[in-house]
Amino acid sequence: MAATTLKLARLNGAAEIFHSIQGEGVSSGYPSVFIRASLCNLHCRWCDTDYTWNWAGTPWPHENDADPSYQKFQKKDYLTEVAIKDVAEKVASYQCPRVILTGGEPLLQDSAWQELMRALLEKRSDYHFEIETNGTIAPSAEFDQWIHQYNISPKLENSGNRAKNRLRSEALAFFAKSPKSWFKFVIASEHDLTEVEAIRTEYNLPQHRILLMPEGRDDAALQKRRLWLAELCRDKNYRFSDRLHIQLWGSKRGV
Repeated sequence: MAATTLKLARLNGAAEIFHSIQGEGVSSGYPSVFIRASLCNLHCRWCDTDYTWNWAGTPWPHENDADPSYQKFQKKDYLTEVAIKDVAEKVASYQCPRVILTGGEPLLQDSAWQELMRALLEKRSDYHFEIETNGTIAPSAEFDQWIHQYNISPKLENSGNRAKNRLRSEALAFFAKSPKSWFKFVIASEHDLTEVEAIRTEYNLPQHRILLMPEGRDDAALQKRRLWLAELCRDKNYRFSDRLHIQLWGSKRGV
């Protein structure tokens, strides 16, 4: 049975669908329409979209816990279920052919995204679909036929997730073999590179499709890491990814 709705993050009383510039990864700089899914199967301690999973009553730690004003999110206030036809109308209104499915973890809603991509292609034939995923869930064969690019961000130990939860052999094997895949690792310290290289070797990730990105949610934090990380990428033959949207707009939603 075809899905009819998508569970999306809520922003200003509506689904978080917005037109901006891609700030990360191999497509950085492209005008894009973002659709943010709610729900995630991982719980990264530095996550900047924790309003998609860090619900009141859950045990997951987050670095913002140190802030006395920080509270876990009320699910009813931050998750909205939207008809796929309405999502398609909103996306089409931007007249932008590059669409990025993000989250949360969007592959938790495989069949619903298929329906959305089908609906959008009925409106115009030149849509380019990308998905941002943590790499723990292999897409269905049907989903794979619709998508143009996988932006995979496997999580390291610095995320606070257990290895058995963040590194799934079946899913990583699929992505490693797909010519649509690009792998982006969030780097907080030089120690993280040892882990990246171990994952690359164990799961046969193509080195020329790996990007390293500094961890940070403001430009000051990014600046502390980007110079040494750029030099490390140069010396180790990895591609560097900055966070362009943080430089332009700071840590804001909907941009």
